[in-house]
Amino acid sequence: MTYRLRVEIEGTEPPLWRGLELDSDLFLNEVHTILQAVFGWEDYHLHGFSSGGSYYSREAELYLCPFEAQEGKPGIPEEQVRLDEVLVQKGDRLAYTYDFGDDWEHLLTLQAVLPREEGAPRARCTAGKRAAPPEDCGGVPGYEFVSAATDPEHPQHAEALAEYRQAYDQDPDRTPVPFDIDAVNATLAALSEPLPDDLPDPIRDLLESVPGRMLKTRLLVLVTKALAPGEEEQDTAIVAKAVGPYSWLLEHVGDDGIKLTGAGYLPPAGVREAAEALGLTGRVLGMANREVQTLPVLNLRESAQKSGLLRKSKGRLLLTKAGRAARDDSRALWDHLAERMPPTPRAEVERLGCLLMFLLVAAESRDVFEDVADILTAMGWRLGGGDPVDSGAAHDAAYEAWVVLDVLGGWTGTSFGRGPAPTARGVAFARAALHR
Repeated sequence: MTYRLRVEIEGTEPPLWRGLELDSDLFLNEVHTILQAVFGWEDYHLHGFSSGGSYYSREAELYLCPFEAQEGKPGIPEEQVRLDEVLVQKGDRLAYTYDFGDDWEHLLTLQAVLPREEGAPRARCTAGKRAAPPEDCGGVPGYEFVSAATDPEHPQHAEALAEYRQAYDQDPDRTPVPFDIDAVNATLAALSEPLPDDLPDPIRDLLESVPGRMLKTRLLVLVTKALAPGEEEQDTAIVAKAVGPYSWLLEHVGDDGIKLTGAGYLPPAGVREAAEALGLTGRVLGMANREVQTLPVLNLRESAQKSGLLRKSKGRLLLTKAGRAARDDSRALWDHLAERMPPTPRAEVERLGCLLMFLLVAAESRDVFEDVADILTAMGWRLGGGDPVDSGAAHDAAYEAWVVLDVLGGWTGTSFGRGPAPTARGVAFARAALHR
């Protein structure tokens, strides 16, 4: 059958809700994935279903996420429970709690039981009200606060905005995401349909190789966001500014090339010129005249070589044919770099790290390093002592991808204990790279 449901986040006023039509034979772990997509959650936290009361009620029957089940919490694993086992008649209710810190309590109410239409999607959003809450905003009170602060029509907007600016400095991660039913249904369709034929091979290989349905679903949602149709051609001025450091380096090398030091580095005068051109003077330790002590210059030169713009020959740094062609053409240089991204280092974990970084940047992740670490851990990677991958190790794994994005101005600074998030320029470049 087809179940028509209303899902409301309890405590919100006016109610934050979504209307859904779901196949009745979905298992609860599949319903979890659907709810994550519908409300814009990012699956960062634990969750649980319950019937007969909230997840914290003594009398409730609990349906557990994998972690809670593995920890031995009393209840039934959610992947063993079908939706039509817990919702049967009109008016039946099921609770879904996400993030046991912010405690987002969703109440699913069965509104109608309908015949299943042939060819109908297994999950469809039919209606909804209010923007989706941002992660980690402090639950319902925090959501109502940021809603007032970011909605000029809200009666308490001015008062809330002043406090919001003082507390968060207009952090975009604290802004509710407007409800877009077409985007929601596009994501739901991607979760149930076969992989598209036109997926880039590295992404297809990644999706086909990951262990576990939940991780594959999470990556599929990520890929859907990263490859969503958008503006293909970036503004010429934006492109020129982004590739400016590479343009400067190619012009500096020139037709005659540059004689390198005996160790294969740029000479001190060249390093100093690069540091001044990149605006590094006064922002790096020392005199900024040695590559090994001026990391941005080293990264610029090495990434230009790895992307086929420069080469070394007989102690000199020379332009390649591609470097000559792109030297005076910002758009050609942007396209050349995008076609060679994400980089594919020899080590498997680095190959994965670079691919994940570009996917996460293209999907506008709020904390790319933490997300890379989380996904690598879920794929089975561990640190030497057996600990989960941390953000530092994720940075190391994705370093070659990070370097190019950094040179292009693809990162913001850190905020609220999070690592750098991608800029609009970084998102545009990552999407251009993944669409190649």
